[in-house]
Amino acid sequence: MAMIREVFRHLFKRPVTVKYPFERTPTAERYRGKHEFYVDRCVGCGLCARECPALAIELVPSDKNVNGRIPIFYLDRCIFCAQCERICPRAAIHLTKFYELASPDRKTLVYSAG
Repeated sequence: MAMIREVFRHLFKRPVTVKYPFERTPTAERYRGKHEFYVDRCVGCGLCARECPALAIELVPSDKNVNGRIPIFYLDRCIFCAQCERICPRAAIHLTKFYELASPDRKTLVYSAG
């Protein structure tokens, strides 16, 4: 009897959950998601790789900037602390609000500019 009463009590209420992925809840204003890297602003100083607490940034040789190296971001290691964004002197790194990073292949979680 108690179960039937409970069923009727909740029968006409709105659902509590969101119908993801068709409906999405908005992210918080200061949410930190996937990195966005501007290779034209980067000077290859290496501050981002040095300051990363998760060791998720590696500098690799490249001919796209002055010092001859650019960062590669390993998003599977990243803790999204935004330390790289704060330390970059040229604002070449920006954390977006994109959060759908789940993937069965770790190679898709390596982000580089080229």
